[in-house]
Amino acid sequence: MTSTPAAHDCLFCRIVAGEVPATVVAETADAVAFRDLDPRAPTHVLVVPRDHHADVADLAAADPDLLAALVLLGRAVAEQECGGHFRLVFNTGAEAGQSVFHVHGHVVGGTRLGWSPA
Repeated sequence: MTSTPAAHDCLFCRIVAGEVPATVVAETADAVAFRDLDPRAPTHVLVVPRDHHADVADLAAADPDLLAALVLLGRAVAEQECGGHFRLVFNTGAEAGQSVFHVHGHVVGGTRLGWSPA
């Protein structure tokens, strides 16, 4: 696990560790996918690496193979839940809407998606 001061108190690290309950829909050795508590579409699942990285840019710099593993897990979830048609969104920074500073991709689908910058 990449060590950052936030990693010890990180909600997603605690979900990955099984300390906080979540509805897990898929997992691999590298990543976990679980339902978003505030879904914005019929399918809204978060994919997170087991290792702590603050955001997608940090993850890409530190471990591009792990980023690829997240994308592949997102695709597998979308194939299972919404026929493989999905949007994968990574918010980076508070100004962009990131509220938990453990990199996570939002797998969103199950309906025709319009453009929304928010």
